[in-house]
Amino acid sequence: MDGTQILTLGLGLEAPWALKDQHLDTAVSPHRLDLYVEAERGSLYPCPECGEACPAHDFADRIWRHLNFFQHHCYLHARVPRTKCPEHGVKRIEVPWARPGSDFTLLFEQAAMSLVKEMPVLAVSRQLEISDKRLWRIVHHYVGRMLGALDLSRVATVGVDETASRRGQRYVTVFLDMQRQQEPVIFAIPGHGKEAIKAFSTFLATHGGAPDNVAEVVCDMSKPFLSGVAESLPRAEVTVDWFHIVQTFTRALDEVRKKERREKAHPKSLRWAILKNLDNGNMTAQQVSALQELIADQGATGDAWVIKEKLRWIQKAPTPRAARWRITNYLKVMRRAVTGQVLLKPMAKALATLERHTEQVVRRWISGLTNARLEGMNGLFQAARSRARGYRNEANFIAMIYLIGSPVGRLLDQAKST
Repeated sequence: MDGTQILTLGLGLEAPWALKDQHLDTAVSPHRLDLYVEAERGSLYPCPECGEACPAHDFADRIWRHLNFFQHHCYLHARVPRTKCPEHGVKRIEVPWARPGSDFTLLFEQAAMSLVKEMPVLAVSRQLEISDKRLWRIVHHYVGRMLGALDLSRVATVGVDETASRRGQRYVTVFLDMQRQQEPVIFAIPGHGKEAIKAFSTFLATHGGAPDNVAEVVCDMSKPFLSGVAESLPRAEVTVDWFHIVQTFTRALDEVRKKERREKAHPKSLRWAILKNLDNGNMTAQQVSALQELIADQGATGDAWVIKEKLRWIQKAPTPRAARWRITNYLKVMRRAVTGQVLLKPMAKALATLERHTEQVVRRWISGLTNARLEGMNGLFQAARSRARGYRNEANFIAMIYLIGSPVGRLLDQAKST
């Protein structure tokens, strides 16, 4: 097998295309390998509209950037014909090694997209020696194709959460199909609240789904989310994830700690001690000591910490009925504990929040759904954002969310194989 045959095999060329010439220029930097592909004279080409074998009408010279050949930049040259179809007239054909309108081969784009999933786009652009704008165009193309081909006809349970996109209270709302084991992200949009839910409902309807088919939504307790679900997904029950309940009480506890700190000194390690989960067993000796001092002190922060920790009793309820009974009794006891205590007002608000959303919290025991997957994916989104030191705009951040959590990669593999 000679060099031409090896390159032909590497390019995946099939009749009527064949590698006719090659030229390596080491006088330029970086070194450049040019490969020239041609079809046999008199070959017939498939019409882009009907696939009928037709003769060439004329030709146009095209160049595509290919994967590097060792350390050398590689470019593919071809004279691409327009076919003359009796039914559809003169049409430019599609070449098998690149998508229409692209200046890169499919193999180059596949390699670029694989790197973008693991590295910041700017770093990948430097490694591939193309501009980041051209690389973002590749990313947005495949994200757009994936969204166009998305089938949401079976979506019945949805997870909703927001993730920070930029500083200054800027968010992107992300939607997951809770029944998908892999690549669960199905929609992402700038903003949050009622308008995001409404946009998802419209998106669902235009991709084969039906808002009335959504039976369960897992989200937090924000009023805009809940009212948006009631209006745009009218048949959906809402499960408030337990994580958000614990988060509400933890934030209230930290607020109590800050208020009391103005009156009495706390150990520096106390802040992290009260925010940690006791079940994890990852507290330092200083943090354990700080907690012991807190409980012995019998101050407002200690009382607030006990209120938060007693949530574990509810969490361990075996049935929905038991959970409802435990919430009722927990609220009765804890409301007495905070009555008349000025410093414990944040905890009183947290208790009122739990009471207001009792039935939605109990649905956790009925639906068995949690936002744990979405919270985990949120960590991946924020890690990508951190590596990139932020994104130029929210459209780029949303593209990266889709790239991490949706089937964009599989779509590229399918395009390459065809």
